[in-house]
Amino acid sequence: MYLVCGEALFDFFSEEDASGQAAKLNYKAIAGGSPFNVAVGLRRLGIESGLFAGLSTDYLGRRLQQVLNDEGISERFLVAFDAPTTLAMVAVGANGSPQYSFRGEGCADRQLQLTHLPPLGDEIRGLHVGSFSLVVQPIGDTLLNLVKRESGKRLISLDPNVRLNPQPDIHLWRARVAELVQHADLIKVSDEDLHLLYPDQTPESVLQGWLQHRCQLVFLTRGGDGASVFSRQHGSWSQPAVKVVMADTVGAGDTFQAALIAWLTEQQLDSVDGLQRLSREQIDAMLGFAIRAAALTCGKTGPDLPYRQQLA
Repeated sequence: MYLVCGEALFDFFSEEDASGQAAKLNYKAIAGGSPFNVAVGLRRLGIESGLFAGLSTDYLGRRLQQVLNDEGISERFLVAFDAPTTLAMVAVGANGSPQYSFRGEGCADRQLQLTHLPPLGDEIRGLHVGSFSLVVQPIGDTLLNLVKRESGKRLISLDPNVRLNPQPDIHLWRARVAELVQHADLIKVSDEDLHLLYPDQTPESVLQGWLQHRCQLVFLTRGGDGASVFSRQHGSWSQPAVKVVMADTVGAGDTFQAALIAWLTEQQLDSVDGLQRLSREQIDAMLGFAIRAAALTCGKTGPDLPYRQQLA
C-alpha cells in the first residue's frame, strides 16, 4: 500500500448561467485536492492506497469520505474534525490551465498534528507528500516530521505543487521544499513550480542540486512540451507530450505522479533499493507511462483520473 498525505477538498468550477444574468453563477463541485487525487489515481491504476488526511464532519466532508469508500481507498489513516471542508474556486483559462482561489483557513484538512501521526507497518511501501499541506499549519510541520521519521525506511515521493493563494510567502515555500528534498527519493515538479520557487535559476541547475541528496530521480513536467527526467545514474532526457483535445489540465500533474508510483509498484521496484536499480530503459518506460496517463486526464473536465485498462 502507498500512503498519500495531505489535503482533501472540493473544487468548484464556475459555469455560465444560461440566462446570461450577471447576478447568477453556477458551479460544478468535484472532489479533489492534489493528495486526494493522487490517492484516487493510484487506486484506479490498480495500486492499494490510503490517505492520511483530516476530513470534516460536515456535508462535504462526508461526501469526500464516500468518494474514498467508493474508490476503495483505505480509511485507516483518516482523522475526523469538527471544522469546515476547504473549498477551491477554480477558473480555467483558454489554454486549459486552472487558476485557484482557496477558502481554507481553519478547515479540517489543515488540523493534523504530531499526535495524529500513525505508526506504519511493513505493508506501507511508500509515502507521498505535496501541495499546500506542506506549508500551512499545523499539518505542514506534521508532514515534515512524518517524512523525517520514515526517510530511508520506505520510498518517499514529493511534489511541491506550489499554490500561493493558501500560502503566499514564497520564502516559506522555498525553505520547506529545501527541507523535504533532503529526505525524498523521488521528486516530481512542474516548470511553473520551479519558476515560482527559483526564478533566477535554470531548472537544470536546481534539479541537479536536488540529486545531491537522497533523491535518485526528478521528473520535470512542461505541460504541452512534454516532460523530462533527471537521473543520478543515467543523466537527463525528455519525451514529448501526447496530443489530446484539451478540456483542462486539472489533475494532470496528480495523474503523472500516481502513474510514476503505479509503474514502480507493478515492476516490484517501489522501494529505495528498487529505485537505485532502475536502468535507463526502465526509467524511460516509466516516463512514457506517466505522460500517457496525464494526457487522458487533460481530455476531461476536472480531476477525472484514468483507470489502468485505459493505459493497456
